[in-house]
Amino acid sequence: MIHKHLNFYAQHIKQDIPAGIVVFLVALPLCLGIALASGAPLFAGLIAGMVGGIVVSWFSGSQLSVSGPAAGLTAIVFSAIEQLGSYAGFLVAVVIAGILQLIFGFLRAGIIGAFFPSAVIKGMLAAIGIILIMKQIPHAVGYDVSFEGDESYMQETAASSIHELFDAFSSISQGATLIAAVALLIMILWETRWMKSFSLVRLFPGALVAVVWGVTFDSIALKMFPEWAVRGKHLVKLPVTADLEQFMHLFVLPDFSFLTNPQIYVVAITLAIIASLETLLSLEAVDKIDPLKRTAPTNRELKAQGLGNIISGMIGGLPITSVIVRSSANINAGGQTRIASFFHGILLLLSVMYLTQILNLIPLACLAAILLQTGYKLAKPKLFIDLYKQGWGQFLPFIITVIAILITDLLQGIIIGIAVGLYFVIRAHYHASISLKEKDNHFTLILHKDVSFLNKALLRRMLFQVTENSTVTIDARKAQFIDHDIREIFQDFLTTAPDDNIIVEVIGLDD
Repeated sequence: MIHKHLNFYAQHIKQDIPAGIVVFLVALPLCLGIALASGAPLFAGLIAGMVGGIVVSWFSGSQLSVSGPAAGLTAIVFSAIEQLGSYAGFLVAVVIAGILQLIFGFLRAGIIGAFFPSAVIKGMLAAIGIILIMKQIPHAVGYDVSFEGDESYMQETAASSIHELFDAFSSISQGATLIAAVALLIMILWETRWMKSFSLVRLFPGALVAVVWGVTFDSIALKMFPEWAVRGKHLVKLPVTADLEQFMHLFVLPDFSFLTNPQIYVVAITLAIIASLETLLSLEAVDKIDPLKRTAPTNRELKAQGLGNIISGMIGGLPITSVIVRSSANINAGGQTRIASFFHGILLLLSVMYLTQILNLIPLACLAAILLQTGYKLAKPKLFIDLYKQGWGQFLPFIITVIAILITDLLQGIIIGIAVGLYFVIRAHYHASISLKEKDNHFTLILHKDVSFLNKALLRRMLFQVTENSTVTIDARKAQFIDHDIREIFQDFLTTAPDDNIIVEVIGLDD
């Protein structure tokens, strides 16, 4: 069995290692940015990324999902640290949240992931794609943009993001724009059939080549034409450590004296519920875009995330969820197995230990170009056209989810989308459950499937259409479940039918 697994991973190592490098390059600025937006130490974001890659990838049932700190939790984390007045105290809440997620997994709570309508998941992906494009354009043109909301809005409004976007175009940096434009061009060309015909091209993902281009150009520009060079805050910034002792000092232990503070438990429950929902949604979305269409076990994922959050909280990291942006980057870079996510975690660890000075040479414009391409793939115009062609029942939940996420944030937008999606499901069920046919004063009422209390109004309206001096056949053979309220309506009808000289025949209703 072990030999079979090793063979499986060995077969895909050529795709997984380059994909892991790409995910690492995408995760790096997001880990730092989310930590900054959360009011936590920058290193806390990197710890969460390491744990997500090194630990969660092996316990997760998904081959392609990538876990790490999520922007969807930044507002909760920020306010919790502020309320508690201690980051070490907040870590206790992260550990408790992890324990709760483990319990959710053992209680099989992951099943709720199957109830998210497909149109809502596609809407979430498209909205994240649009947000990525909007958020990364300022990085791509070298505008001094805030880190908040690289995956979701949370602390910023849509209006401020659009305003920021226009500001970015009026403050363009020539060097950063050129780096991003060429990086995008490289990645687009890399995916053409002609380029893929070269075996050397297939060895390296376009995103990796784009990063090499950015670092090379910036190094040459610094020496030959400094006005085109990218400097300061437009480069990756990692904490530099001289030795292992300094590195170990970056880790923070939780302060368990906060266990007596009731606020800890409120924060922990909030984190556990929202992190679990984000994980289940992300997992459902990853399954949708997995080229091999594999389905990940949701309960196992909740257990893996719980374990990840316990470890992350114990060593000073931010809360972890499965993250669709990094998972999408993994799939787009050709990742096939969990080795890609694991390798990205190893690279995060090694980078902080040994490679900080080299990584600090990478222009953010390069990483922005990678995310711009990922954003476009998630929100292709073809997706909008396809869903429109499928009818309003699919298109409205999709487009409302997109708009709601753009106006509010990821979680609120999804809740609105699910509410709209459920309305269309109930509406379709409402009309498809019962039908009434009439021929020569003989009425046939057919229950096509299970009938719930939601169909009460429809059933009453149909029974009112039955005229005096007629015959009625009630055929319930196709319904395995008939709600008690529906049975009561039939009982009342059978009681009053003789008054109007209506003869009733009932098939499939034993009582």
